[in-house]
Amino acid sequence: MNKILIIIMIFNLISCNKNSNKDITENKVENKNKNINMNKIDNVRDILEKQVMHGYGYKEDGLDMEIDYIYKEADYNAIRTTSIKILKSNNFNLLSKEDFQKKVLKLFNFNKIEVNFLIENSCPLEKILYQLDVNFTAVSNNKPLFIDSENKMLIEPLFLPELINYKNEYPNIYKNEEKIALTKEINGFSVKLIKWKDLPDLDQQRKKNIQTLVARNMYLFNDSKAHFKWLILNDQYFMRSLVTTFGYYDDTALVEWVAENTKMDAQDLEPLNEIIYNKKCDEKIGFNYTFLKIISEDEEKATETFNFLKWYYFDWLLNPKNTLELTFSQKAEIIARMHSFIYSNMNDYRTYEFMGTFAENYDYDNTYSKEFKAKNYYNIPAFEKQWKEAKQEGDGVQLPGEE
Repeated sequence: MNKILIIIMIFNLISCNKNSNKDITENKVENKNKNINMNKIDNVRDILEKQVMHGYGYKEDGLDMEIDYIYKEADYNAIRTTSIKILKSNNFNLLSKEDFQKKVLKLFNFNKIEVNFLIENSCPLEKILYQLDVNFTAVSNNKPLFIDSENKMLIEPLFLPELINYKNEYPNIYKNEEKIALTKEINGFSVKLIKWKDLPDLDQQRKKNIQTLVARNMYLFNDSKAHFKWLILNDQYFMRSLVTTFGYYDDTALVEWVAENTKMDAQDLEPLNEIIYNKKCDEKIGFNYTFLKIISEDEEKATETFNFLKWYYFDWLLNPKNTLELTFSQKAEIIARMHSFIYSNMNDYRTYEFMGTFAENYDYDNTYSKEFKAKNYYNIPAFEKQWKEAKQEGDGVQLPGEE
C-alpha cells in the first residue's frame, strides 16, 4: 500500500513539474511577444520624436522651402507599424500569402514578393526609394509606394506626423517641439525652421492620409465597393493609374469611370491611347477589351468612337513622329485587336470603311499580312478570315482600269 502511495506521489510531482515548465514556457513566449510589441511601440515613438524635433523643413529668404530630413529604413518600419495598426482598427481583413500574391499580380502585374515602385512606371524600382530625390522629381510628383507582403498591404512612406496626431497621443513630444528655436544654421547660413505643428493644414492632410491608406487597401485587397466610390472622388490619379500604368482592366466600373473622364481629342490623343492598351514591364501588350465592350453597349456612342479611331487614332498610332515607345510588332498587334473587335461588334460595319481601308493604305507591300500570319493572327477568333476579306475588298474605291 505504501509503495502505491509513493508511486502516486511521484507521478503527481512529475505532472506538477511538467505543468510548471509549460507555464514558464508560455509565460516566456507571452513576455517575448509583449517585448516585440513594446519594441515596435518604442520604435514608433523614437522615430516620431526624431522627425518632429528635426522639423518639417527649412526656408531661406527668397527661396522655396526645402526638406532635409533623410528618410531611412527605420522610418519606413515605423510607418509600417502605424499603418497596419490603422488598417486593423478599420476592419481590414488580411489575405493569405497566396491570395495576396494573386491580387498583386492581377492589379500590378508584379511577380516579386516585396515591391517598391512609382505610380507612373509599370516596372518595380531596382533600388529601394523612400523619398524622391533629384533623379526622380522629373518623372514623379508622388511618393514611392511599397507592396508589403509581410503585412499584406500597400504602404506609402509618409512621415509619422502625417498619420499620428502626436499632440494628443504624445503630448511630451509636442511640448518639446514648442521649445525648439525658430532658426537654425545650415552651411553657415541662418535659415527659418518650419515646425510640424505650424503646418496650417496638417490635421486635414493627416485625416486625408488615413482615409487614403484605408480606402486603397480596402478596395485593392478586400474588394470594398464603398471605398471605390471614395477613391474615384478623392484619389483620382492613383485610380486612373491602375488602368493606364498597370493595365488593370478586370474592374468594369473602374474602366468605365476612366473612359468617362477621358476626352477624345484629335489634338491630344495620348490620354485616349493610355486606356486602349498597356505595355507591361516585360514588353508584352495588354489590350483593354473592357473599354471597347463598354463603348459598344451604346450603338450611337460606339459608332462615334469607332469612327474617331478610324479617322484620327490609327494614323496617329502609326505616325513615326509620335513619341510612343512601341515596336512595329507591338503596333501591329494593337491594330489587329482593335480592327477585329470593331469588325465583330459594330452593327453597321462596312469592311471597306475600316479594315479594308487600312489594308489598302498600309499593307500594300503585305508587311502587316506577314506579321499577322507569323503571330498566328494572335489567336483572335475569325481575325484571319476578316483580314483576308479586307485585303480582297480594300477601301472600296476602284482604280482606273479595275472592274
